[in-house]
Amino acid sequence: MKKRIVVIDGMGGGIGAGLIEKIKPFAGGEEITALGANAVAAERMVKAGAGRGASGENAIKVSVAHADFILGPIGIVIGNSMLGEITPAVAGAILAAPGERILVPLQNEHFILAGLEEQPLSHAIDRAVELLKERLLENGSPRPEKPGHA
Repeated sequence: MKKRIVVIDGMGGGIGAGLIEKIKPFAGGEEITALGANAVAAERMVKAGAGRGASGENAIKVSVAHADFILGPIGIVIGNSMLGEITPAVAGAILAAPGERILVPLQNEHFILAGLEEQPLSHAIDRAVELLKERLLENGSPRPEKPGHA
């Protein structure tokens, strides 16, 4: 059964786009949806390879309810984060969604994640993608075939 992967981001959508670019090669037939807190973020994630995209509070609230996996920066579960783009209602909907959340940890001047080693953002994105791969394989998603192999 096809899994629904939702990637959420705000601001310029750079983290979400980075996630999608790295998910796309192994996702096979999985459905990837980009959800932006704003239209610019959604557009950038769609250009990165998401199958479809939407933006805004209601689109996020409705879509996460049907997602198997939700990925994005940790700010997506903190109300009023990302310069206020993530409303408390959006953060609450993401936290209440039945899908598994895989969050990219980012330090912020408003909150500090104690015990988190500083690392380049690209390493955190790579780790989030590895976790998704592991979960997809655990849940019986087919492995994509290598080019040239049947």
